[in-house]
Amino acid sequence: MKQLTHYDIENNQQCFPITIVCDAIRTPENIGMCFRISESFGVSKIYLHESSPSIENRIVKKTARNTIQQIPHRTYNDFEQLIHQLKEEGNTIIGIEITDESIDISDYNFSPHSKIVLLLGSERNGIENVNLVDATVAIPMYGRNSSMNVIHSLAIALYETTNQLKEKKLK
Repeated sequence: MKQLTHYDIENNQQCFPITIVCDAIRTPENIGMCFRISESFGVSKIYLHESSPSIENRIVKKTARNTIQQIPHRTYNDFEQLIHQLKEEGNTIIGIEITDESIDISDYNFSPHSKIVLLLGSERNGIENVNLVDATVAIPMYGRNSSMNVIHSLAIALYETTNQLKEKKLK
């Protein structure tokens, strides 16, 4: 067995119809990692709230490791207006959030949707207005803690979403 380096690996690059909306995420590391994780899963676009750390922030840049230039991104200032705009463009809005109506992420069927928005709530308050989403998905947890880092949640959600969309393409 030989451990491979970055130079040995050639990914099957794909772009999925997935947009990420970061609802007022405040931590520079989380913004940078959002870009890095999103790029690795072929995300189409990222929206950041204007109060989030700027992509010019030193920590954001360091954590993102050049992926900022690889994914289209915009900032927004009005959450409700953005969500309505994305719905008008044909997106299904899926909040990654624990609610009384959340569906286990592995039980949610992402494949019928032609365009998907994965909505991440802020670290402190969650999604600003959860009533605007079409559905919420939750990641089952088996420890004592009831939540995890927002970017870890995004990574799990992107893994599940892209697996389902990839299977759809193969059929």
